[in-house]
Amino acid sequence: MPTPYNLNVHNDCSECDVRAGRTFCNLAPETLAELDTIKFTGIYPKGSLLFVEGEQPRGVFLLCAGRVKLTTSSSEGKTLIVKIAEVGEVLGASATILGKAYEVSAETIEPSQLNFIKRDDFVRFLSSHVDVCMHTAQQLSEKYQSAQREIRSLGLSQTTSEKLARLLLDWCNKNGEQTTRGIRLSVLLTHEEVAQMIGTTRETVTRIFSDFKKRQIIEVKGSNIFVLAKPKLEAMIGS
Repeated sequence: MPTPYNLNVHNDCSECDVRAGRTFCNLAPETLAELDTIKFTGIYPKGSLLFVEGEQPRGVFLLCAGRVKLTTSSSEGKTLIVKIAEVGEVLGASATILGKAYEVSAETIEPSQLNFIKRDDFVRFLSSHVDVCMHTAQQLSEKYQSAQREIRSLGLSQTTSEKLARLLLDWCNKNGEQTTRGIRLSVLLTHEEVAQMIGTTRETVTRIFSDFKKRQIIEVKGSNIFVLAKPKLEAMIGS
């Protein structure tokens, strides 16, 4: 059945066409069958708040389609996007396992399908399946390494232009599509959200994007950014 957001929804995890390439989801058939009995599948519009930083964990969300931004905020109200979660990621796992408050907030940035698993069911599922426990540990380790790379990247960057160049290069390497025009990036984030990813202001991001366009490093067409001169971005960070 088609959804209001044209998502290719799978209520049965065994029918998912991307499962094999995802760390957590690549499970044995009998384990997937048990997962299907404890999950609650939902379709969420853009801007849906899944959980809030500081809230006690109700359980985990498994991202099946779409993208989710994970944010943290200071007491002064400044927001930093710590990660854009992709398909196959388990959201809220560390808080749920530890029984401590969610350390970030999670909000969809496009229409998304997610499976929710209650905390007690998820902990029981982990304890009864070695492969699930190992896959969860692998994903948490990947998140830790990714966080370390982000901290190193932002910490060592000398200018905001360099930070933005690093972010664009990271998107090129992860999701870039090579075209005759250049490397195409589908960017659903606003300039404000991009600013929240690199710890600066919306005005600064707008100014740097304008500079990159004048220097013919990038070209913007709607929600698409075409990286025309990747070597110039690499030269900015000494790559």
